[in-house]
Amino acid sequence: MEIFVSDIAEYKLKKLTECLLEEWGYKVKKNFLIKLNEKIKQISEYPESCPKSIVFGGIYKCVVTRQTTFFYRVNFAKKEIEIITLFDTRQDPDELKKQLD
Repeated sequence: MEIFVSDIAEYKLKKLTECLLEEWGYKVKKNFLIKLNEKIKQISEYPESCPKSIVFGGIYKCVVTRQTTFFYRVNFAKKEIEIITLFDTRQDPDELKKQLD
């Protein structure tokens, strides 16, 4: 399946990687990106391998690290997956609601 990244997910990924680089260094940033790419490959091959969100119908959540989860939707007819947003699990859950509603 083809993967698309929303503008908000792209923006949040950029901010997250900048923060990782500043606070923790290149190695941590690189390791995070490796984990993220592994998860993206996983969902491209097995789109339903992650659990569906209980709160948001038709949206799946994929845990990358303890602190970072991304949410995506699958269009089986078009064979497309859209990564909607990345979410820092330490944030207020209401912020996620705003991004997914």
